[in-house]
Amino acid sequence: MTSPYLEVVDAASIARRVAELGQEIEADYVDKNPVLVGVLKGSVPFLSDLIRSITIPIEVDFLLLTRFGERGRVSVAMDTAISLSGRHVLLVEDIVDTGLTLTALRRNLEVRRVASLNTVTLLDKVPRRIVEVPIEYRGFEIGDEFLLGYGLDWQGRFRNLPSLWAVMDMNRLADIEETFPDAAFGGDDPESAR
Repeated sequence: MTSPYLEVVDAASIARRVAELGQEIEADYVDKNPVLVGVLKGSVPFLSDLIRSITIPIEVDFLLLTRFGERGRVSVAMDTAISLSGRHVLLVEDIVDTGLTLTALRRNLEVRRVASLNTVTLLDKVPRRIVEVPIEYRGFEIGDEFLLGYGLDWQGRFRNLPSLWAVMDMNRLADIEETFPDAAFGGDDPESAR
């Protein structure tokens, strides 16, 4: 029986790409003291690793969004503590798919009269794009799979997996959810016991 999930980006590949992004950002912002604004909650692992790969002076802050209504309108539930006026801002996302959330976020930040605004995302899910939005720094371009791990969750779980996993069958994943992390962390595959 085939597994309902498949590792698509291993931890070593993620670490290597995040370090490369950090070097690119460092070179572009060497004299700008940028503010990296992480979008909670999914960006936390990515942001944590990214800031450790940057050696120039930076500041870090966070935004928390809520979605509501049939159209998934976005509002800011927790705003940044740092004033962004006149600052060079890097918006840090875990994943960009339709582009709608990122468009709303960029508008929200642009009205604050930032000196510059760029986006860095770990994952760019191009096949789901509805609105074109600029992404200046991207880790990986991916397909339309549902992904878990490295900040991405299913019902609040699996954000702590060190790699990225594509879910091939959500119904089967729900059946074996208690043993999924063992396989993701290199343990036994629960499917092999069946």
